[in-house]
Amino acid sequence: MKKVINLVLGICAVALLFICWRSIADDQDFNAEVAAREAVVKARLLQIRDAEEAFKNQHPDGEYCADWDVLIAFIKSGKLPIIMKQGTLSDEQMDKGLTERKAADIVNSGDQAAIIANGLQDFRRDTVWVSLQDSLYKEAGFVADSLRYIPFSGGDTFEIVAVPNTTKSGAIIQVMECNAPYESYLKGMGKRGARLIYNSIEAAEAKGAYPGLKIGDAGNGWNNNAGNWE
Repeated sequence: MKKVINLVLGICAVALLFICWRSIADDQDFNAEVAAREAVVKARLLQIRDAEEAFKNQHPDGEYCADWDVLIAFIKSGKLPIIMKQGTLSDEQMDKGLTERKAADIVNSGDQAAIIANGLQDFRRDTVWVSLQDSLYKEAGFVADSLRYIPFSGGDTFEIVAVPNTTKSGAIIQVMECNAPYESYLKGMGKRGARLIYNSIEAAEAKGAYPGLKIGDAGNGWNNNAGNWE
């Protein structure tokens, strides 16, 4: 009988150890899945930031884009200026008041006497326009149309806000914000995921923070379009 009891106790001990190990492994797997999803969403937000900043730089009022169709069309057909450089300005030339812009203007004027007088025979600054999509998104399989969708969400789209913002000094600046809420990219992770979403939203709201991942800040002004995890 004693042997039977010891055997049963031994089996129970092994079973308890297995349950503890499985619980720890489940926690690790869950946390790893959350971290992996967040990494993908962050990468997508940074791709959106690249597109928005290129859009802003090529529009006269320096505005961002709040329309996904317009932004995706811009990514597909847009161009980026690349400055091809030949030659550099010496300290002596700069001491005489030459700048990159002035030197380029002299060369582009075609005035050979001025070019020679300023020692710019080997100085060139040419602008070449290249595909925006090929330049910004070099990874294989990139699809511009998918940029609007929050990964793991089953089709939810990122919210983009692009508005003018008045600073304390009265200056007007263009700002943007792009959001991915917890409840979108943490979908489908079971009861544990639902509990994480609830707790994360509650914690964010208690701090007055956005309940999810985002870049930029349309409400509080320009923040260099930083991510709220950066």
